[in-house]
Amino acid sequence: MSGPVSTVDAPVDQADSGHPEPPCLEVSDSREATVGAIRVRRALPRRGRRTVGAWCFADHMGPADVTENSGLDIGPHPHIGLQTVTWLTDGQVLHRDSLGSEQVIKPGQLNLMTSGSAVSHAEEATGHYRGTLEGIQMWTALPEATRHGAPAFEHHAELPRADLDGQAGAATVLIGDFGGLTSPARHDTPLVGVELDLRAPATVPLRPDWEYALVVLQGAVAVHGQPLHPGRLGYLGEGRDELPLDVREPTRVMLLGGEPFPEPILMWWNFVGRDREEIDAAYASWARQDDRFGRVASSLPLIPAKAPFWQQAPGNR
Repeated sequence: MSGPVSTVDAPVDQADSGHPEPPCLEVSDSREATVGAIRVRRALPRRGRRTVGAWCFADHMGPADVTENSGLDIGPHPHIGLQTVTWLTDGQVLHRDSLGSEQVIKPGQLNLMTSGSAVSHAEEATGHYRGTLEGIQMWTALPEATRHGAPAFEHHAELPRADLDGQAGAATVLIGDFGGLTSPARHDTPLVGVELDLRAPATVPLRPDWEYALVVLQGAVAVHGQPLHPGRLGYLGEGRDELPLDVREPTRVMLLGGEPFPEPILMWWNFVGRDREEIDAAYASWARQDDRFGRVASSLPLIPAKAPFWQQAPGNR
């Protein structure tokens, strides 16, 4: 469910880094959009909140009805400077990329693609699954040490999972360490991504030197009496060592956190860079279809390049 990011989501006039806050609950509305053939609710980036740790993008997709031959329908498109983290709560999706990867993802499994300096991919119907599709795709910004490296893809069919507070629910660790569990997935900065499947109130452990946010996928959760529903991002700040969560119905929520990302980033379309020159170069490569982003063995049409905001005439922005 990749991008694109535009000026509606976050300012693109200059690179910016995160702005961690003390413990809080800062609630912002997601933006509704259509990506491929699916409705999404974009929780990150938002104006005033570009990153949470290295997490810089979160699209909650669906629920939507899909068929064997019609699903996300997102044709080949490019990325630089990020990792895509794909997690489903229902349905199946076929991932193809310019590395030659071809992988169906199902609920409880993780697809993780590292763009490095350049990669392209497509997200398609599986050819066999018909039913409901719902999930979330997130991006993490790559640090200077690895963002110019080689692209990579990994699929994890099983992830560590543990009960929370007895019968309150369970936690599945997508990336990083949580509650004594460690995900096998790659991460290039100190961060964590956890799906909390809650049936009763629970208290989850946090690191006081990290910042965190919640994205509710199903149900509702309350933090210190303030409710949080699907379609909103709940930014929690830093400085907590635990977080009490109150639930009154079955709830799925993503807990995203990490060490505040120190490097200013500039986001446009499907690119995470540091300055306009990087974004311009990536855009130009995709527009002329040179060899930088490789080729994806997909029957879907290429997604055309979108000129950076600063290159567009005022009437087209």
